[in-house]
Amino acid sequence: MSSERGNEIRTVLDTNVLVSALTHPHGRVAPLWRAARDHRYQILVSPAIIAEVGKALRSVFGWDERRITNRLKLLSKIGEINVPRTALDAVRNDPDDNRILECAVEGKADVIVSGDRHLRDLKSYRGIPVVRPIDFLRTLGIE
Repeated sequence: MSSERGNEIRTVLDTNVLVSALTHPHGRVAPLWRAARDHRYQILVSPAIIAEVGKALRSVFGWDERRITNRLKLLSKIGEINVPRTALDAVRNDPDDNRILECAVEGKADVIVSGDRHLRDLKSYRGIPVVRPIDFLRTLGIE
C-alpha cells in the first residue's frame, strides 16, 4: 500500500472514522487523526466530507459552532481538498458513502479507511482498497 508519489499514502477516511477520531481523542481510531496531523500520510477530503463531519458534530454530538469551525478549518488545512467532478452511484444502500468514493477517485487515493459495512463490502473500488481502521493503523506501524 505504498504510494507511487513517494512515501505519502493518499488516504480517504470515511466520515464515521473522522467523527469518531475527533469526538473520542483517546479512542481506538484517534491515532489516525494524530498521524494525519503529523503528516504520516496524506489525508484527502472533499467539501461534501467536510460538511458531513460538521453536520455530525453539530447534530449528533452537540458541539458549538466555534468548536466545529475550528476543527473543520484544521481538517481543511491538514487535508488535501478534492472537488469531485463526477457523481458516483456505486453504493445504493447508503448514498452518502458515494461521497467517500468520489473523493478517493478524484484524489487518486491509495486507500479508503472505513468501518462502514457498505463500503467495506466493496473490498475495493476502481483499484482503491477499502480497509478497516485497525488495518490502516497497522500499515502505519501504530497499534
